[in-house]
Amino acid sequence: MSPQAPRSGGAPRGGKGAGSGKGGPAGRGGRPAAKGTGGARKAAPGAGRGSGAPRRGSSGTTKPSQPTRLPQRPTPVPVDVHDPDGVRLQKLLAAAGVGSRRTCENLIAAGRVEVDGQVVTELGVRVDPVRQTVHVDGERVQLDESRLYLAFNKPLGVVSTMSDDLGRPSVGDYVLNRKERLFHVGRLDADTEGLLLLTNDGDLAHRLQHPAYGVPKTYLAQVPGPVARDVGKRLRAGIDLEDGPVKVDSFKLVDSAPGKALVEVILHEGRKHVVRRLLEAVGHPVITLVRTDVGPIHLGDLKPGRIRALSRDEVGKLYSAAGL
Repeated sequence: MSPQAPRSGGAPRGGKGAGSGKGGPAGRGGRPAAKGTGGARKAAPGAGRGSGAPRRGSSGTTKPSQPTRLPQRPTPVPVDVHDPDGVRLQKLLAAAGVGSRRTCENLIAAGRVEVDGQVVTELGVRVDPVRQTVHVDGERVQLDESRLYLAFNKPLGVVSTMSDDLGRPSVGDYVLNRKERLFHVGRLDADTEGLLLLTNDGDLAHRLQHPAYGVPKTYLAQVPGPVARDVGKRLRAGIDLEDGPVKVDSFKLVDSAPGKALVEVILHEGRKHVVRRLLEAVGHPVITLVRTDVGPIHLGDLKPGRIRALSRDEVGKLYSAAGL
């Protein structure tokens, strides 16, 4: 008797059918392979990815997803800071008071010196002290000997101008013997005494004055007392003046006496008479006012009418405060 013919579209009984797991020609000329056959299993991974299902290996465990690759930043291209017409770096640093020539050479070799943002470790590098900027341990060193930085204790009655058409005493009267063209950093009104910086460095002066750079100025004011406990909170929250709201960075009571009080006000605003207007707005009009600090520079024991040159460290701290 002849063997029975296979069913249409199905596999022969007892043997490997055309639709086995090897991916043979399942259902050629007939129906597609039924669900659960090898052909369907082969299509499953694609279907799983389309539906968000995790891919599984032969063991049934979930394969770890590939880590997300972050876009790589381009490697900064080194800039040649060497100026063949310049001065040796260690010589300039020593002349600026950083240390002895040997000390400056060690700083360079240790990678602690930057020129125009590039770390310099070679001792033969020459730089232009006027055009290029140098930092040691992140602090700028002014190498341009033509730059001048002075602290002046402005006396009462002196106007913050370099000359005055009305013949009043001015800041310029105190620097007449200097050849540099100096200008003052900010202003103090005639009735306010204290620290005023003088320089011929326009970039630094601009940043020290501009409120966007946040360089704080400290004032001591004598006002009628007693001072209510909520005055500091009100000033820190902000006071609406005629030219807009202003708030102080810090306020504290320094001393008090019958009918008077000494308060400290710190702010980075530079508006005209801003400290006087703020204190008057909270009921404490100023009796006397002294500016004691501009950023990291302190008035100290400098007497009214006297001038002193800022040290190299003070200039470096001023640059840091101004973000230079």
